[in-house]
Amino acid sequence: MNQDTTADGLVRTPQSVADIMRAIGRDARAAALALSLASTDQKNRALRAAAASLRARRHKIIAANDRDMREAAAKELSPALLDRLRLDEKRVEAMGRGLDDIAALSDPIGTVLAEWTRPNGMRIQRVRVPLGVIGIIYESRPNVTADAGALCLKSSNAVILRGGTESAHSSAAIHSCLDEGLKVAGLPGSCIQLVPTTDRAAVGCMLADMTDDIDVIVPRGGKSLIARVQREARVPVIGHLEGVCHVYVDRAADLGMAKEIVRNAKLRRTGVCGAAETLLVDRACAGTHLAELVRMLLDAGCEVRGDEPSVRTDERVIPATEQDWHTEYLDAIIAVRVVDGVDAAIVHIHDYGSQHTDCIVTGDARTAERFLARVDSAIVLHNASTQFADGGEFGMGAEIGISTDKFHARGPVGVEQLTSYKYLVRGSGQVRPG
Repeated sequence: MNQDTTADGLVRTPQSVADIMRAIGRDARAAALALSLASTDQKNRALRAAAASLRARRHKIIAANDRDMREAAAKELSPALLDRLRLDEKRVEAMGRGLDDIAALSDPIGTVLAEWTRPNGMRIQRVRVPLGVIGIIYESRPNVTADAGALCLKSSNAVILRGGTESAHSSAAIHSCLDEGLKVAGLPGSCIQLVPTTDRAAVGCMLADMTDDIDVIVPRGGKSLIARVQREARVPVIGHLEGVCHVYVDRAADLGMAKEIVRNAKLRRTGVCGAAETLLVDRACAGTHLAELVRMLLDAGCEVRGDEPSVRTDERVIPATEQDWHTEYLDAIIAVRVVDGVDAAIVHIHDYGSQHTDCIVTGDARTAERFLARVDSAIVLHNASTQFADGGEFGMGAEIGISTDKFHARGPVGVEQLTSYKYLVRGSGQVRPG
């Protein structure tokens, strides 16, 4: 059966999903070769043209998003998931600005990382190269379509994007802007491909059946998606399990600063992976800080689940269970525990955290350095909100996600993290002695 594609770019009655994905993979592999030869100027022209297209088509993008939002509301998605999905003019402009920022970054491809000359006269260089074809599987956030497409383009990788069903119309509208940018720069449209079917079989194809076409998979979503990717993937994966992020308020913390940081870390956006899920308070300052922090959160509309000292501060606090210390709520809920100093906080984070993002609030520089050195997370902060766990905030333009892996990439996955390297060896007739 022939593929039947509607005006919004979604496939309604496709030929077999396997056939669609084979064609996408074949085109991506050819596009990766073209991109490896593309100039920095050509890539930047594509990014800036795509940013201009996003701004020019913002009303169409928001209209497509309104359709996704209505369908998501009908499915009774949580407020946090609806917030991830929602687009408005401010968020569309942020996507456009992200593309411009990525265009302004230095091109990593061809960068000489190291070079040396051997005693026999051979000259050796280690240089950055693209990974090749990247498959990205994501849920809810339609802005990932723009961020991921742009980062892969800048790093000369072809990309296959498989967004979530709930954001299908938004992602298709955004992808059309990226496609326009590629056309302006004279690059193949297959450099950035959006899987045109919502059939979940497409995910299975990417994970297990496209080993010749996809070099690495990057998942971005909830536990069930990450678990499936880890279980089924037959290609390397860059990803994170979840963001069980902590804020530890130390005895030397300024209370005003602590309240501002905790409020922002938890409530700025509750549905992002850098949102704080557990608040730890030093027993030495619990008498002055704990009740103030708990009441601030409760009054701001946040549910608090606390240990015994926390429960005693306010009748609205719900007693915490063991599971609460493990939980990524992605909602206006936080677990609160009193601990015996910085070392106890470090132990708690080690036992219950996900090695994503953790923060200490303190005015004691030695205690801060102890925390920074001993907390083994991808991002560790001193006196700053965990919501800075974001590639854009790190000056990377944008990011595909926050990796908690320790191989290849850790923390925000930006342009440089989407590269590998190879060795260039220049000789003058050298042969290895027998």
